[in-house]
Amino acid sequence: MRRERRDHTLSPTAVVHEAVIRLLGDAVFDKAADRSYLFASAARAMREVLIDHARRRDADRRGGGRRRVPLDLVVDYFEEQELDLVAVHEALDRLAELNGRQGQVMTLRYFGGLTVPEVAAALEVSAVTVERDWRLARAWLRGQLRGGASN
Repeated sequence: MRRERRDHTLSPTAVVHEAVIRLLGDAVFDKAADRSYLFASAARAMREVLIDHARRRDADRRGGGRRRVPLDLVVDYFEEQELDLVAVHEALDRLAELNGRQGQVMTLRYFGGLTVPEVAAALEVSAVTVERDWRLARAWLRGQLRGGASN
C-alpha cells in the first residue's frame, strides 16, 4: 500500500483485519515457531484475502450484481497494470514449488508490504540475498505472466 497514491480509498487496516481473522481461525499464534513463520503466515493470509476477493468479484461480473467493496480497488490496480490477480496467485504458487524462499520473498514484499531488511530478518537471511531473490522472482514472474515458459 506504500506505493499507492495518497488518495487511495482502500484501507490497509481492512486487509490486515481480514488476514488476522484468518490467522486466528487457524490458531496460527499457537503454532508459530518464530517471528518469520508469523510474518509468512500473515503475508500469505493477506494474499489469500485479495485472491478470494478477486475470485468473488469475477464471479459477480458473471451475473452476481453485488455492490462493490473497497477491496475492489486493489483488484482495479491489478487490472490497470493489465494483470490477472488469480494468475499472479497461481504463478506465485508455481514459484514457491520451484524456489520456496523466492516465493516467500515475493509474498512478504508484494502482499505483506515488508521492506528488504524486514524480509531479511523474517527469513533470517541477508538483505543481499533478499534483493537477489526479489530481482530473480520478479523476472520469473514477469515471464510467467507474459506467457513465458512454465519452468
